[in-house]
Amino acid sequence: MKGLLQRVRSARVEVAGEVVGAIDQGLLVLVAVEPSDTPESADKLLHKLLNYRVFSDHEGKMNLSLKDIGGGLLLVSQFTLAADTKSGLRPSFSTAAPPALGAALFDHLLLQAQQLHGKVASGRFGADMQVHLVNDGPVTFLLQT
Repeated sequence: MKGLLQRVRSARVEVAGEVVGAIDQGLLVLVAVEPSDTPESADKLLHKLLNYRVFSDHEGKMNLSLKDIGGGLLLVSQFTLAADTKSGLRPSFSTAAPPALGAALFDHLLLQAQQLHGKVASGRFGADMQVHLVNDGPVTFLLQT
């Protein structure tokens, strides 16, 4: 499972002009599910997302986690993040999970996040989404489980 996390001052996701998820300060995470992923992969990614130290402390060092600052978590499914781009000029999506598995594991990740963290929002799996964000830093990391 891959999670491209971006530290944001704010972010929102729209589907057909309707805001379906929004946060203030926190993390926007684009999530890709691969065929070998399991609920345990999702749990491991969530643990990293909640505890990864990407927010500045009073000395300006990245020592604080999402849990530490009480920030928002916006999860957005993005199967293209699982693309194989090693050769050619067109991505191959054979490394992405089938839609049913992707949806099940994304839903698992979202449910667990909602149970463990107070401020959680999401996009809509499989929808054509417009993602708006104010990247803070910018700070962006690719996490893999």
